[in-house]
Amino acid sequence: MTRSQPRRARGTVGHAYSALNLRLALAAFGLVTMTLFAVLAFRAHVVWLGVVCALVALVAVVDLVVVQRRRAARHREQPGARHSLFE
Repeated sequence: MTRSQPRRARGTVGHAYSALNLRLALAAFGLVTMTLFAVLAFRAHVVWLGVVCALVALVAVVDLVVVQRRRAARHREQPGARHSLFE
């Protein structure tokens, strides 16, 4: 079972370790923009920049998966609780 926060984290259930909803929004924005920039860089034949943007987009995908797993764990621990963007 996945926990909502790492064991040695300084956060608690009342005060989250990370603003998961905000982190989710920022990761989604990063994924979209870096994918767009990678496509534009490859079309402009600037391969090194396209590769860098594609790698950053891949990091955003990994972050999206991690955040979604933590949000699901938080939902299991606190069913019915609503969280703002900054919680």
